[in-house]
Amino acid sequence: MARFASIADRDAVEQEKPWADRKVPATLYAFLSDVAQRHPNNPAVTFQLLSGATDPAQTLTWADLKGRVTQAANLFRSLGVGEGDVVAYVLPNSLETAVTLLGGATAGIVNPINPLLEPEQISAILRETRAKVVVTLKAFPKTDVAQKVAEAVKHAPGVTTVLEIDLNRYLTPPKSWIVPLVRPKNPVGHTAVVKSFTAECRRQPADRLAFADSARDRVAAFFHTGGTTGMPKVAQHKYSGMIYNGWLGAEMLFTSKDVLICPLPLFHVFAAYPILMSAIASGAHVVFPTPAGYRGDGVFDNFWKLIERWKVTFMITVPTAISALMQRPVNADVSSLRMAISGSAALPVELYNRFKAATGVEIAEGYGLTEATCLVSCNPVEGAKKIGSVGIPFPYTHVRILQKTPEGYRECAVDEVGEICVANPGVFEGSTYTEADKNRDLFAEGRFLRTGDLGRLDGDGYLWITGRAKDLIIRGGHNIDPAVIEEAMLKHDAVAFAGAIGQPDSFAGELPCVYVELVAGKQATPVELMQFAAEHITERAAVPKHLEILPELPKTAVGKIFKPDLRRHAISRVYNDVLSRAGLAAEVASVTEDKKRGLVARLRRTGAVDEAKLAQLLGEFTTPWEWQTEG
Repeated sequence: MARFASIADRDAVEQEKPWADRKVPATLYAFLSDVAQRHPNNPAVTFQLLSGATDPAQTLTWADLKGRVTQAANLFRSLGVGEGDVVAYVLPNSLETAVTLLGGATAGIVNPINPLLEPEQISAILRETRAKVVVTLKAFPKTDVAQKVAEAVKHAPGVTTVLEIDLNRYLTPPKSWIVPLVRPKNPVGHTAVVKSFTAECRRQPADRLAFADSARDRVAAFFHTGGTTGMPKVAQHKYSGMIYNGWLGAEMLFTSKDVLICPLPLFHVFAAYPILMSAIASGAHVVFPTPAGYRGDGVFDNFWKLIERWKVTFMITVPTAISALMQRPVNADVSSLRMAISGSAALPVELYNRFKAATGVEIAEGYGLTEATCLVSCNPVEGAKKIGSVGIPFPYTHVRILQKTPEGYRECAVDEVGEICVANPGVFEGSTYTEADKNRDLFAEGRFLRTGDLGRLDGDGYLWITGRAKDLIIRGGHNIDPAVIEEAMLKHDAVAFAGAIGQPDSFAGELPCVYVELVAGKQATPVELMQFAAEHITERAAVPKHLEILPELPKTAVGKIFKPDLRRHAISRVYNDVLSRAGLAAEVASVTEDKKRGLVARLRRTGAVDEAKLAQLLGEFTTPWEWQTEG
């Protein structure tokens, strides 16, 4: 395993051999075949439907997984899926979800879709990707996935076949006897043929592909980005990017003796690439607890016991999950745990401190994005961790901090904030999105993906994220387009302007918040407008948690809403509320822009202050703070 402790180590890996000369498998099926040959009887993936530490679980070895993937790929080809055709899946986690991801990418192009989306959004993605086959759940108690997909398929005429997975097979009597009695009626209404995924796979050979594997790099996955309405952005991923993510995990982090617990969804790049592909590269064992992962019943309560049960060495997490876990005692033997890997959103310093104190385990914070097939940088496992940074760019990943000028692009100096731009084997140069129009002006100098994130590189080469040029609200790692909220609010006849931002939150990182300006002479109350928002915003996660009517929204000289002022307003309001409720004699005097840290809350004392308590409370937020300088 290569050492990854500094920029020098990173550079040494690159200098050893160019990426193009590294002997890595050309296709995903070859990648899987390699690990199945090296570790055929080692556990590959484990899934348990329920969260208890003694609840039934099912495990596939690497040989088993290859056989299941082979059957699935053969099935998809038999249904008319060629290399350019799309197999979509709308699924929570299960063994079949991993099989569908790998089998779909082997036979054609796989398109994971978030099952929490509404039918209109699902159908928009199915139309955009021209999906031919959809894999989803058979109607099952306590989930409406089957019903939503049935409605979505009505409006996606390209879908010819729906394959259903029955989660009842993971239950044991008497629960498995009860499900058929309480199972919702199977939804109908579309013209696609409905078949059993498991039964149809069993008809296919497991020892060989019934078609030739292409043996070349090609687009093999479509992942939609964040929350979407109407026509979503869909990113294209090639075999080379998927395999590069796995190679990084095997080189820098995992071995065949490691066990990873991943309560993150396989419709998201974090679980699909840095985790599943790294397991394939290294032979590590991945445990997926419950279909809903961290959202599953009892997962947080049983989490430490699951660590003990499976002898987990790496936990895969996000800041919101860490926050929830820190509200529960560490009530099991977690001595096997070596590291927690956190991504999707910024990690507050106080949360890191609390986790390390409770578990004795370090957190390595990283950065990635769907458009780059995920991985960009990570705090080195063996080297210095700069908490608050997202670490060192990985080998063969080149990060530049650029500012656009009339003449082109200017390279920023050390610690100067600009747009984070990335080139690596996961970046599909020129064709990141399926729609050509959405690729316009997406690349700097034709090669470096403009991420839309603002950041800086320090003198040691560590990357720091300071803001977002693209203005997304990131709620617990879920991307929300502010336009979704703003467009809905503007449908109200009393609303003249609406500006949506992410307000600080100690649990989710950010929560959606909207400020509105009313039409002259019209009246509306915040309660009325909040009700309107709940009824007209189709993306549930985007419904604002705070709505405020201002006499006039701040605007630029050309009439655009000036969101930095709204963010300052929200930071002051949230921090003042936290300080007041805690009985701390301090308040926000101003929120200023710092060239290295972004927006910073500057506090003033209104009496004697318990400094340790204040630092702990505000340390749970990602927006930095400092005391106002006297005089």
